[in-house]
Amino acid sequence: MEKYDLCIIGGGPSGYAAAMRAVDFNKSVLLVERDRLGGAGIYDGALSSKTFWEISKEFASFSKKMLHYGLAEPDVHFHNVLQEVNDAVFERSDQLEEHLRLVIQLRPEAFRYIKGSAHLISSSEIELETDSGTEKVNAENIIIATGSRPRKIPSITIDEDIIMTSDGISSLEEFPESLVILGAGVIGCEFATIFSNFGKTKVHIISKEDRILPFEDPDLAKVIEANLEANGVLIHHESKLDKMEITNGGVEYVLEHPNGEKEVFHAEKALVSVGRVPNIENTGLHEIGMELSESGHIIDNDTQTSISNIYAAGDITADIALVNVGELEGRHAVEKIYGKPKRSVIYENISTIMFLNPEVAGVGMNEQQAQKAELDYRVASYDFRCIPRAIAMRNTQGFFKILVTDDDQMKVLGLRAVGEHASSAIQAVALLIATNKGIEELSELIHPHPSIIEGIQECIRMLLGKSIYKPFIFQEYLQHKRFRDGQYID
Repeated sequence: MEKYDLCIIGGGPSGYAAAMRAVDFNKSVLLVERDRLGGAGIYDGALSSKTFWEISKEFASFSKKMLHYGLAEPDVHFHNVLQEVNDAVFERSDQLEEHLRLVIQLRPEAFRYIKGSAHLISSSEIELETDSGTEKVNAENIIIATGSRPRKIPSITIDEDIIMTSDGISSLEEFPESLVILGAGVIGCEFATIFSNFGKTKVHIISKEDRILPFEDPDLAKVIEANLEANGVLIHHESKLDKMEITNGGVEYVLEHPNGEKEVFHAEKALVSVGRVPNIENTGLHEIGMELSESGHIIDNDTQTSISNIYAAGDITADIALVNVGELEGRHAVEKIYGKPKRSVIYENISTIMFLNPEVAGVGMNEQQAQKAELDYRVASYDFRCIPRAIAMRNTQGFFKILVTDDDQMKVLGLRAVGEHASSAIQAVALLIATNKGIEELSELIHPHPSIIEGIQECIRMLLGKSIYKPFIFQEYLQHKRFRDGQYID
């Protein structure tokens, strides 16, 4: 029986990052992936959907400019769009595979990659199943990084052709004439943005809440919702799905409205976007006594599971399901096994991007979360209409909003950025959160001019009472409030 220092089950973002970190420690590594190297970080997930979004954004912007100058709108064919998406996917996947090939070539005795499935027999013994048969191996330490998949609803028949999850989008051959999206979270709204940007698909969104993106603050959700509706998206607010089924080659769905009335709608295609579930089937986790949550996620303590030599990273845990978080957890698990990490994984400064219209980025808490935690805080928001770079770009829709503690230290609790360059503007604030520092250091930092991040600087100066534009004068553009004892005060 072959023995390894480390066996990593899952070759997605978390597993691949863990494997490469283990190379740094000169350990013998077995990496097992049952499907495709790179996982949902590349295929039917982060890279593919974001490439799709970039193309749609570029097309929508170009179309708008053509109309502005009185020129005919361009046309676009779905197969060309899909080819561009596939080119991006293949470019990244080929890159990963070539990198892995060279790692194995340089360390043939210490690194092994297997395409197949892995089943835990004990805390150190793994049964591998490949096209060549089965074998058993031993590993001193194990990292579980098997990821997740789209959650399905038992009452809905998902054939990945007419009624799809995000995994089925790549099987489309043309832009559908109409598409209904069940779920108004990030993924649902991203696909609504993508398809409405091309102007060829009538998009419906079913939201059980009174607004989309219910986990975000109303001011943010309002901007995204208004743009979706301006793009022709029909949002079913506070609607409960009574039934969805395939009928006559299309989709028929029935909604129950708040007043109890039911209404029938039809669409060519449907996308079910109601979250993701962990991939734990046939892993042996139950049999070896791994502690799992009711939803099937591995319960971990800073990546270490209830079995001391087994670690978990990525979507298989109940932490934030993002590629950057999964990579961080995978690397941290290896460092915890073989090194001495200076601190535990910090989730408070995880930066996120929502690929919507406009782009949204965030780090730390929003107001809803701060209020739920019963915190007193100060909040300032600065409209893009006051930022010279946004004016120069002729795109002033958006705002920065910063939350800080309501004390003399004014430590950053969170930031939300809505608008062009949002994702490029938040790292300095993320660093402040990670280092537990206040905002004074950023207030006089000289930013490049003109740049979008000057808006963050002015937002911070507003909190300190020394902004150039005064919030009591430009009340439509600037806001500065305090929240204490459960209410806003002057």
